[in-house]
This record gives sequence, C-alpha cells and structure tokens, in this order.
Amino acid sequence: MATIRISTDSVAALMKSAVPNKTTYYFDDDLAGFGLYRTTTGTGTYFAEFRPVAGGSKKRLKLGRVGTLKANEAREAARKAIANAALGKDLAQNRSDERASLTVEELVSKYIEEYVAEHKKASTAGLYRMLLKKHVKPRIGSTKAVVLTRVDVQRAHSLMTREARISANRAIKLVSAAYGWGSRHGHVPEGTNPASGAKLNEEEGRERYLTTAELLAIGNAMIEAETVGLPVEAGDAKHAPVGQLVKMSPYATAAIRILMLTGARLREILHLRWDEADLDRGVLRLPDSKTGRKTIYLPAAAIDIIKGLTKLGAFVIAGESAGTKNEKPRADLKRPWAAICKRAGVTGVRIHDLRHSFASVGIGDQMGLPVIGTLLGHADPSTTNRYAHLADEAARRAVEAIGGKIAAALSGK
Repeated sequence: MATIRISTDSVAALMKSAVPNKTTYYFDDDLAGFGLYRTTTGTGTYFAEFRPVAGGSKKRLKLGRVGTLKANEAREAARKAIANAALGKDLAQNRSDERASLTVEELVSKYIEEYVAEHKKASTAGLYRMLLKKHVKPRIGSTKAVVLTRVDVQRAHSLMTREARISANRAIKLVSAAYGWGSRHGHVPEGTNPASGAKLNEEEGRERYLTTAELLAIGNAMIEAETVGLPVEAGDAKHAPVGQLVKMSPYATAAIRILMLTGARLREILHLRWDEADLDRGVLRLPDSKTGRKTIYLPAAAIDIIKGLTKLGAFVIAGESAGTKNEKPRADLKRPWAAICKRAGVTGVRIHDLRHSFASVGIGDQMGLPVIGTLLGHADPSTTNRYAHLADEAARRAVEAIGGKIAAALSGK
C-alpha cells in the first residue's frame, strides 16, 4: 500500500508508469479513506474506504474510473461518502439497494399486471401495455425506478412528443400512476414520483356537432346505401368492380342510426347482445361498459330499428361470423361511415362525434346537464360539463323567448 497526494498530475504520472503485476492500492495523504487502485490491466479506479458508525468491517465504495472521473471530483465524492458514513448513512448499501431495485419498465409492468389488469377494463390494460412498449420502455425503461428524476421524465416526454403529442401525455400519466401505486406497495420509497407535475402538451377538446342539414344529408345517404347502393369507390365493398353499386349491410346502417338516436358509445352497440335488449321496456341493460353496468334508454325510433333486424346470432349488430361457433361482434364501422359521409358531403365527423350531436340536441331542447349526463352514461358529472357552453346558449334562447312574451304582455301588445 502506497501513500500519495492524489491530484491530476500525480494520477496522470501514475497511469503512465509500468503496469503492476498485481492490483496496487494508493491512499491519499490528506483525506483518510480516499484512494485509487490500479489493476494488472492498467485500469485505475477511485474509491472511498470507511467503517460504518454502527461498527463492523470496513467497506469500500467504488467512485469511478480514472479518466472518467477527475481527481478533484473523486476527492469530493469520497469526502461525501466518508462524511455520510460518520452520520450513519451507508452509501455502499444504498448502491446495492439501487442495483437490486426495479427498473421503470418493471415497475410500470407490475402496475399494469397486478393492478390495472385486475381492476380496470381489458382494453385499458391493453392500451397501457402499448404505451409501455412504444413510449416508456425505449426512453426510460432501463432506468432504475429509484433514481429516475423529473429531468429524465421531462426529457423523455419531449422525445415521445415528436412521435405523438397525446400518447406522450398518456405515457407520462401512466408512469405517474405506476409510481403512486408502487409507493403504496413498497416498490419505491414512499412519496417518490418523478413524473408528478411534469409539464404535458396542451390538449384541446375536439367537439363536432352535426347540423340539421347534415343530419338530413346523412339520413338520405343511408337510405340510398341500403336500398339502391353506393358506387364502389365510396362504398364498403372490398372487391367489387369499380362503378358497381353495392348495397350496404342493414346492420351497419342500423348501428349508425342507433348511435345517433341514443348517444351510446360505439362498442356498447357493436357488442350489444340480444338478451341485453329489453324492447318491451325500451332499454338496453349492459352488464358492463366503460363506466360499469349501464342502462341505455331507447326512443321509439331506436326500438323500431332493433325490432326490424333479423336475429342471425348472439349480437344485435351481426358481424361476418354471426351464428358461427366462434362468433365475434363487428369490429368497427369505419368503412360504412366513411362511405355515408362521403355520399352526404359531410366532412370532419367521427363516429364518436355522434355522442356530441346527441348531447347538443338535448341541451338545445332545454334539458339539463344532469339529464344529459345520465343519458350518455357519464360516471363523473364533470365530464358532462364540457357541454356547459351549449347549456348557456340554450338558456339565453329560453330567457329571450320568455322575456319577449312578458315584455309583450307588459306593453299591452
């Protein structure tokens, strides 16, 4: 064991000397416990050596390689490690704990499989797995959960944003939720959540309401589609000759009409089973939906549509596998909806916007937000508040109509 003054110059000279035939240790002549060792391959490593305040054998903490860590940086790191040891803080044990801790990927995965998959919808768990694989894992997945910083999270979010602004937000919220769960279950220290308070991308609520003229045009397009047929370039046929008129499935147009008449979610109608439709009482009793058990109230027009459908299998909206052993519900309405909108000359309308249109009509007829929330199946009343501005407009029209009548009476007209 040799004693030297560890400095930039002395270390440089040492590294240029002959390679030792065995690992050799050098201790600093000023800071007790600070040193470096050089192996038979010529590699030099700084270390701090100390005895825990509680007693026991000495511990040696590697600080970093010579060349990677400067001599003055190593000295400061050693001073901190030795001082912490004197206070009863064992950095060597902390390093060991850190190596044994979960990575961010492992923490988020445990959260998904042990909590989300058990308590949330299968579709939610699937979405989270996608966010983990596509966004979280490539950016911060390999980082130890206990050492992830807010700077790391913000940098990762910026990189995710280059690919998808909204998904980037969802990914960071997933990480935050995983840390909250992990903190409660002992996977990370209590109160640890580097994703909390991250600055996310602004999201603008997208609301599109169909006008009366657009509703009329869509209605006419559906009648044409299911009776005469639409040209194949605008229809939902996959292999028909160009120019041929192809009739649209009555189940596709029925599904669209029911969505428009009830404000239901797409999957609630496509996955609707015949035994869930109580047409005598005018309701659909869903055992499960996005918000749990749900009752959808049917207007007379929707009841007539369902009664007019031929029962081909378990699902009201029959899909390609209707009536077979492995029957599955129809997957979506993308092709027929696109064809109908094109024929009607309506642009920028998604299937989900039919819920917005349903709500806007109800509010326009002076129906309160609580009633609209019930019809749409909102579990949280605050969700319905997105239509508050429509309620304000309806209230203005109502007060104008009422005020006009009272003013007329007061003036003797």
